[in-house]
Amino acid sequence: MTRQEFARKAKNLKKNRSTKAIGVNMILAALSLFVNGFGVYLTIAANIGAGPWDVLNLGISKQFGILYGTASVIVSYSILGLDIGLKEPIGIAMFIDAVVVGKSVDFFNMLHVVTPGKSTFQGILIMIAGLIIMAFTQYTYMSASLGCGPRDTLLVALTKRMKRIPIGAVSIGLLGTATLIGWLLGGPVGIGTLICAFATGPIMQMVFKAVRFDATKIHHQHLVESLGTVLSSSCKN
Repeated sequence: MTRQEFARKAKNLKKNRSTKAIGVNMILAALSLFVNGFGVYLTIAANIGAGPWDVLNLGISKQFGILYGTASVIVSYSILGLDIGLKEPIGIAMFIDAVVVGKSVDFFNMLHVVTPGKSTFQGILIMIAGLIIMAFTQYTYMSASLGCGPRDTLLVALTKRMKRIPIGAVSIGLLGTATLIGWLLGGPVGIGTLICAFATGPIMQMVFKAVRFDATKIHHQHLVESLGTVLSSSCKN
């Protein structure tokens, strides 16, 4: 295979122009999100307070006696419903995201892979390791070009409708609301919550820069486009 042929196939794969490309990228997204769940698991195992959305998930889990992953799926699909109601573009990977991450955390919890942090210093190290893993898997997940996560989509949707408020302020408001509700339900809030809230963005930016990834240049294929490609391929066969 020549370099030009390889580049052409890579381009087609990236743009999800065939059923095979969509299938490969769905697997990429699912594997990325599974490993992303390990990163989330580490931030919780740090034992110094969970990230804002995880405070909510853990609060719901504690209040209703259900697994973290089940609570995460409920929250994710509720947000996905809001995204659809706000008429935001929906991709296949958003549905994968809503299930895989939470259940991945349940899987690693079941295995007891990491002993919970026993000191603040140890907890911070574990949490930073988790955030780095989450950043790398965010890169591979976004590379599949099949849609962003439900929460990111909600942030964009709210920002569009609050034109005078910068996205950073909207993000703080959204994370603050999730944290408050989670805390009222019994979710763990601590220094780790602040680290997740303010360090996630810079760590992700650092990782994206290291791998030379520009998230703004990714065209995420909408669910309707994906279905159209699959149906078109089926008709040709």
